[in-house]
Amino acid sequence: MIKVSEEEFQELVDIALDTIPQNFTEKLNNIVFIVEDFPSGSDLERLDMGDGSYLLGLYSGTPYTHRSSWYSGKPPDRIILFQRNIERICNTKDQLKEKIREVMVHEIAHYFGMNEDEIRDAGY
Repeated sequence: MIKVSEEEFQELVDIALDTIPQNFTEKLNNIVFIVEDFPSGSDLERLDMGDGSYLLGLYSGTPYTHRSSWYSGKPPDRIILFQRNIERICNTKDQLKEKIREVMVHEIAHYFGMNEDEIRDAGY
């Protein structure tokens, strides 16, 4: 297991976001990326999960593919990365960097309307 500071983890999130192709990032509207240590009880309850130790990230909001003119004025969608859960499964900084990117791609895919099966079929 590797542990880094919150600031260093956020830097790795920023680096991962920079690796996402521009044709995707230019469509990321009204969304924030948040780092939290662990999923909240309400997140786990909403997902019907008892144990959140395997939850690495979470997209919460209205998928891009479901937005229309009524969407304006809404609070930002959220992509949350759970730092301590991600760190727990990584042994090196390179593994951590790659896992952060993988989780971000997975959650961005949810933003674009993909379900779990579609994301897994795409390799994430």
